[in-house]
Amino acid sequence: MSNPSYPITPPVETLYRDHHGWLQGWLRLRLGDTGDAADLAQEAFLRLIVKPASRGFANFAETRAYLRTMAQGMCINLWRRREIEQAWLDTLAAQSADLAPSAEHQAIVLEALLEISSILLELPSKAAAAFLLSAVCDMTAQEVADEIGVSTRMVRKYVSQAMLCCLRSHAAQTTIELAARASA
Repeated sequence: MSNPSYPITPPVETLYRDHHGWLQGWLRLRLGDTGDAADLAQEAFLRLIVKPASRGFANFAETRAYLRTMAQGMCINLWRRREIEQAWLDTLAAQSADLAPSAEHQAIVLEALLEISSILLELPSKAAAAFLLSAVCDMTAQEVADEIGVSTRMVRKYVSQAMLCCLRSHAAQTTIELAARASA
């Protein structure tokens, strides 16, 4: 197949026809799993429907570069999610069976862990580290400051910044849930 230029930004149907097979093959090589590759390829095109590329595509090469970049990010998110899920499963396996939370509670905790992970990835690295060391490791502001090489004032600022992001995310989630209930 030649690499034609697109005279105008093509509709998603054209992009799907021209690039879906290629993207799925690229993902299959990257992930080593046909099912995951198919899922992520579909998700990539759904993202194009929901949020089209702002400037469009002039040709095959631009389109594939955009899809490859998007798919790479999706692969990273998949791997990160699986690492978190595995860490949670390892934690559960290390507990006594009679102390294990219900399946519903396990799902809620996993969802919260994934959400917190997403929030921390959006923060500057020192803010994320300060929050984790303070909240998870129960370190004092001085201990955190010594660990990451900043002042205690910056530690408090970083922790506040992370907590504000968590609160905003929680408020957004609550708003979405309330809107879903209202429309049901």
